[in-house]
Amino acid sequence: MTSSSDLETIASADGTQIAYKRTGNGPPLVLVHGTSADHTSWNAITPHLADHVTLYAMVRRGRGKSGDTDEYALDREAEDVASLVETIGEPVVLFGHSFGALCALEAALRTNTLRGLVLYEPVIPVDGHDLYDDHVLAEMQSLLDEGETEAMLLLFLREVVDLSADQINALRASPAWPSRVNAAHTVLREAAVEEGYVFDPRRFAELTTPTLLLTGSESAASITDATTAIAKALPNSRIVTLDGQEHVAYYTAPELFAETVLEFAREVS
Repeated sequence: MTSSSDLETIASADGTQIAYKRTGNGPPLVLVHGTSADHTSWNAITPHLADHVTLYAMVRRGRGKSGDTDEYALDREAEDVASLVETIGEPVVLFGHSFGALCALEAALRTNTLRGLVLYEPVIPVDGHDLYDDHVLAEMQSLLDEGETEAMLLLFLREVVDLSADQINALRASPAWPSRVNAAHTVLREAAVEEGYVFDPRRFAELTTPTLLLTGSESAASITDATTAIAKALPNSRIVTLDGQEHVAYYTAPELFAETVLEFAREVS
């Protein structure tokens, strides 16, 4: 590990440097953020977690102090997560949100050092639901080409993630918003991975790691159906629904969210 400012870095399997921020005290909890985000996404829940666990908030490749490669693939993201987990040197609870939950799920097949796995609304294609509208993706690409990164990000959150105006306003008011705008160039490549992902339950039949799947009671059917499909495939999993919440409960209900995660972490300790 090396240090840069308040971040540390590790080398992933392909040599790419992956940054993370370590805070808190206690058993390790690795945090994997979603699309357009970075490690600052967790600022609202960190005060509720740091007295109980040591947080390893990674910065996924392609943003901030983390490196990148020309050829992008989900496999590289999964290797990044697994590399950080393995570097910690003791069993961890691995948490991922949205696209980060997909990275965490794939990483769980690449490491044997997980005490528990928490997946908050992984985005995968399921029967009867289209993840993306081609016209919206084309408009996002046009905005990106024109350098209108914030407008592109707002379009993504509104039309793709289906966040309410209040949720979007909460995100824009958070200190993490500038980092989200700076990471906007990674949105379309991650959307392409999600759209092309083929979920094969047989791959996860022997993944017996205790797994908590989180979803919001107000989340879109495509998200809740994806959560259900993954839960059915994992032999040691359960779903907890966060009442009144959608896709960003760590912003809108940080105390509830943190306590739900901590309760599970204590169970698997």
